[in-house]
Formats: sequence, C-alpha cells, structure tokens
Amino acid sequence: VQLQACGGGLVQAGGSLRLSCAASGRTFSNNVMGWFRQAPGKEREFVASITWGVGSTQYADSVKGRFTISRDNAKNTVLLQMNSLKPEDTAVYYCAAGLWDYYSNTFYTGNVDYWGQGTQVTVSS
Repeated sequence: VQLQACGGGLVQAGGSLRLSCAASGRTFSNNVMGWFRQAPGKEREFVASITWGVGSTQYADSVKGRFTISRDNAKNTVLLQMNSLKPEDTAVYYCAAGLWDYYSNTFYTGNVDYWGQGTQVTVSS
C-alpha cells in the first residue's frame, strides 16, 4: 500500500485547507484510514479517522466541529477538510492506513501499517 498525501500549505488563522490522501494497492486487512499530525518537539498525535466499511468517523477533541474527514471508496481517497484553523493546528500531517482497535475503539499509531509522506500545514496568527 502506498499513500500519497497533498494539500498542505500556509493559511491565516480562521482559514481553511483540504488535505487529500490517495491509497494505491489497498489490502483488505486495512479497514481504517486517518490523519495524524506532529508539531515540532511534540509526539505524533491522532487527528481523525474513517473506516472503509460503514464509514464511521472519529475525531480528536481539539478538532471536533472544525475538521471533517470523508472518503471516496471508488477512488481509495480520504479527504480532511480543515476549517477555522488555529495556529496550534500547525504541524506536519500524515495520512495513515491500518486496523481499527475494537478493544479501545480507536485508531492509534501502534495500529498503523502504512504512513504517507507527510504534508506541512502552517497557520499564521
């Protein structure tokens, strides 16, 4: 599986960006895709996820109500619409594919099988 992410850039606070991630060679075992981000000096953190089956979504509390994750199954593409961006959203955003953890009901870094190359999002104040 290869993940190609794009759509990052520089935007002013309150603005919007849309990230996209195209997956090629998707395997049946990877049942969830999502986005993580990593700011300088911080650990990589979960942002949002969506399952391939029923399309269940989950968001980090810090982005709820501002970010929307969606998918196009036919194109194996996942989108992340980011609105009302804040300076604290500045980070490298990574697309990821892996397995949903039914025990903890989350998608976390330990269950990621494939990472995209990362795309920089910078929000100026």
